[in-house]
Amino acid sequence: MVPSLSRERLPTDISSPSIQSVMTSDSTLDDAFQLYGLRVEVVCPPGQRIMCGAKEGDYFTLQGEMLYLPPGQGISIYSLSSVLPLLPAKQRVTSRNDWMSTDALIACPDPCCPSQLKIIREGIRTFRHSETTAVPLSSANT
Repeated sequence: MVPSLSRERLPTDISSPSIQSVMTSDSTLDDAFQLYGLRVEVVCPPGQRIMCGAKEGDYFTLQGEMLYLPPGQGISIYSLSSVLPLLPAKQRVTSRNDWMSTDALIACPDPCCPSQLKIIREGIRTFRHSETTAVPLSSANT
């Protein structure tokens, strides 16, 4: 089941009241957490030779843990490997002062290729710990 996507822009600062309400730790344990949906788009400088096979405007989306490519479109495994480690951090709400909140362009790993991947935060989704893991929340803090 994929949670519904909200286009509402929430504060990116983890100290904001709306984020703190999800992070409550009282006796009525709220197991909700939020992740951004991501869209990762190819950016190609006009007129330059692209070595990785990417085309301007190619993209994929990340919804929760699921990565989706449009039908008939591929992506270089090398380009994907350059951006993949950053995606879980980009999905999370971060302080506005964190570089993860501001930096979005990732270079192609081929030093001869001028293309970039741009990570765009889209709507935010609410997930439940109990629906994403078999490990009880109470034992996660031990």
